[in-house]
Amino acid sequence: MKGSKSKTETRSSKLSVNKKPAKGGRGKAAKDPNKPKRPASAFFVFMEEFREQFKKEHPKNKSVAAVGKAAGDKWKSMTEADKAPYVAKAEKRKQEYEKNMKAYNKKQADAPSKEEEESDKSVSEVHDDEDGDDDEGSEEEEDDD
Repeated sequence: MKGSKSKTETRSSKLSVNKKPAKGGRGKAAKDPNKPKRPASAFFVFMEEFREQFKKEHPKNKSVAAVGKAAGDKWKSMTEADKAPYVAKAEKRKQEYEKNMKAYNKKQADAPSKEEEESDKSVSEVHDDEDGDDDEGSEEEEDDD
């Protein structure tokens, strides 16, 4: 029929995500690009090496899912002794991350907060707008006449 919606159109509208803010009325806070990234787990340290091996053995395979599935299967079949070097690397990265986070948090505590800077900026913008209204004449003055 002409003008009727296809099944895919109705399904997609049912699956759409509502982008309403949380109950508090606030959205997510902006992420700081200077904040250190969390360290990789032992499995992801293993994946870094496994991915290179897998690409050499299967150069035509472009599927990320296939690499992940093969790595997961191999990880599950490994013994604790086989996993030990990856766990050690992950622990080393975690300690380095914690050290970087302490330095980052100290730096954040010493620096003035962004909210204070933004509030000063917004106040000056409001005052600038008020100054601009005086030159043109405000609507309140016109109503008094």
